[in-house]
Amino acid sequence: MKRTAVILIALFCPVAAMSADLPKNEPVPGGVVIIALPAASKAPVVHFDSRRIMVVRNAHHWYAITGIPLDTSAGEKSLDIKIANAPPLQVKFSVLPKQYPEQRLTIKNPQLVNPTTVQLIRIEREQAHLRHVLDTWKPDANPDLDFIVPAQGPETSGFGLRRFLNGEARSPHSGIDLGAPLGSPVRAPAAGVVADVGDYYFCGHTLTIDLGQGLYSVYCHLSKVTVKRGQRVKQGEVVGNIGASGRTTGPNLHWTVSLNGTPVDPHAFLINAPVTIQK
Repeated sequence: MKRTAVILIALFCPVAAMSADLPKNEPVPGGVVIIALPAASKAPVVHFDSRRIMVVRNAHHWYAITGIPLDTSAGEKSLDIKIANAPPLQVKFSVLPKQYPEQRLTIKNPQLVNPTTVQLIRIEREQAHLRHVLDTWKPDANPDLDFIVPAQGPETSGFGLRRFLNGEARSPHSGIDLGAPLGSPVRAPAAGVVADVGDYYFCGHTLTIDLGQGLYSVYCHLSKVTVKRGQRVKQGEVVGNIGASGRTTGPNLHWTVSLNGTPVDPHAFLINAPVTIQK
């Protein structure tokens, strides 16, 4: 029987302050947790709840960059770590509680709130496809973790909002909404490869960019996508235009950042580019 060593990590060590290349460390549901890993010559292989986790090297140390799902309960969690030629071990950390505010929206088309049976079949097929895309983990030794804002405009809806559509409770908001005029340019937040382009029931014209090691940028409600699947894009490159396709109350960019298969607050990666909050 294999023995697993357990290491307790002080979560509030100043790892996020060491370099602008690391995202903001916020150990809450929907946040990103940065965990310092034991010394190793090669990148350790790390899992959280059986999902492969991003590992990067910064200032001569290895760090696990872990997205925490919005439905995670507060309390002690652990990463499973495998270092070459060493027994498996666990690193413990704590997730703190966080309460997100509510948002109530009115959607004119009732079928965008309560789809028909035929539409539900389409939605389930599309969601399964998008989950498969976002669950795909591809190696990248040096992913770009310092994002730019993808569109110029105020933030009209924040991440994690508990949403009510026409008075009915729906899933929490999985990204942030940026308001901008129809046709405004949308840019890649970091260098990556186009993983998926599609027209989906809720999301409308949608673009997904693979940024490496399970990190994805997803743009919804576009009027046009100007790149193709498999195309490599640079940070700041125009990849589409603002639209109002799918379920939306008007022209805007819905931006989701997914890490290890779960949406996380995009602000964690906007260290040097804060978003203007609309009052």
